[in-house]
Amino acid sequence: MPNINDMTVGAPTKDIIKFALPLIFGYILQQMYLIIDAAIVGRWIGVDALAAVGASSSIMFLIMGFCNGSCAGFAIPVSQAFGAKDFPKMRAYVANAIRIGIAFAVVITFLSCILCNKVLGLVNTPADIYHDAYTFLFLQFLAIPFTIGYNLLAGFIRALGDSKQPFYFLIFSSFINILLDILLILILGFGVFGAGLATLLSQLFSCVLCGWYILKKMQILIPKGEERRYDNKRISILLNNGVPMGLQFSITGIGIIMLQSANNALGTTYVAAFTASMRIKYLFTCVFENIGVAMATYCGQNIGARNAKRIRQGIFSAIRIMLVYFVFTVIIIYPFADEMMELFVNSGEQAVVTNAAMFMRIANYFYPALGILTILRYSIQGLGYSNLSMMSGVMEMIARIGVSLWLVPAFGFLGVCYGDPVAWIAADLFLIPAFFFLYRHIKHTLQKQAYSSSPLS
Repeated sequence: MPNINDMTVGAPTKDIIKFALPLIFGYILQQMYLIIDAAIVGRWIGVDALAAVGASSSIMFLIMGFCNGSCAGFAIPVSQAFGAKDFPKMRAYVANAIRIGIAFAVVITFLSCILCNKVLGLVNTPADIYHDAYTFLFLQFLAIPFTIGYNLLAGFIRALGDSKQPFYFLIFSSFINILLDILLILILGFGVFGAGLATLLSQLFSCVLCGWYILKKMQILIPKGEERRYDNKRISILLNNGVPMGLQFSITGIGIIMLQSANNALGTTYVAAFTASMRIKYLFTCVFENIGVAMATYCGQNIGARNAKRIRQGIFSAIRIMLVYFVFTVIIIYPFADEMMELFVNSGEQAVVTNAAMFMRIANYFYPALGILTILRYSIQGLGYSNLSMMSGVMEMIARIGVSLWLVPAFGFLGVCYGDPVAWIAADLFLIPAFFFLYRHIKHTLQKQAYSSSPLS
């Protein structure tokens, strides 16, 4: 079977890097097209349009975070069954996960579209950019079924250790998005509507490609006969893994909404600065996120194989990889943050550049806290304890709300800059002791099971 990667054997560091690199390159490419998208909007339409595109980014994080997190959670039982080499069970999970994904897509898309006006009011969207912000957000909501479809199908593929194919599909969709941006914005003059439509169509293409690949190349994932039937028990297990993971991102998103609402109240200049800095921030932080995603699959397969020692080895390997990358980000971000922000606006918008660069530098100092957060959070999820990892999202939410209520009114945009670092540290204060407690519990349980099944017992 092509590109299947068994992460229960071999050197942990090599396995993690091999799995994570295609994810990292894929998401860097995805962030690059989002940067190009924002640069085209900011330079060729204007600062107000850039602010409109970014005014509702926290809302999208809330909704899409739930969708993407849930899909990632649905893949965990699939990876665990694969690690245990129980392929009929794995396919039964696939069938029932698709049922849940369709239901989620219909309900979330419908509710998001009819509430579009209200959510823009919720984040204090400035009146001068309201119309464009509504247009862009509505199109993002219409793309939800395709985004869920891609993340669900890509999650199944990654559960088998294949992170390369979703990477190739992201490459394709990214180029499609850039070409559509050029066509719809620069040539046809569709403005913000063109930017939103380009994103929607690119999501559609990536979803279709994932489905095609599974049908043609990964038939081990395709349910047959009784494997296709509705199964309450498996539905329950999938929901117990997926919903807490989704809620974790949504809960985090509530804090981000509060932070963006506080920032939006500062005015259009600060909305534009926030939008530009977030685009570049995600370009760098997606590496941490995808090291975490690799750990979810790694831990899922190894808990399925009942190998606690290998789980611990993988955690420390991931932390070492993360720290090396952090050093690289300091070398790039600290001296060149201003130049990066000038990609999005004309040289005359110095206030936007200065504030956006300050946001980037402050966040960069705290990247190790983010790295620890993503590694431990996804590892806990991969071990099947999504409810526990969800509490880290609660800690992030509380921290960001605190920043929004106290630091932003007191220090303005400087307070906004500390929103993420404070949230990351708060989450780590919960995750670090939680993981060590969980690891000891799992190790003890597996040792007990091994002893009870021994011929001498």
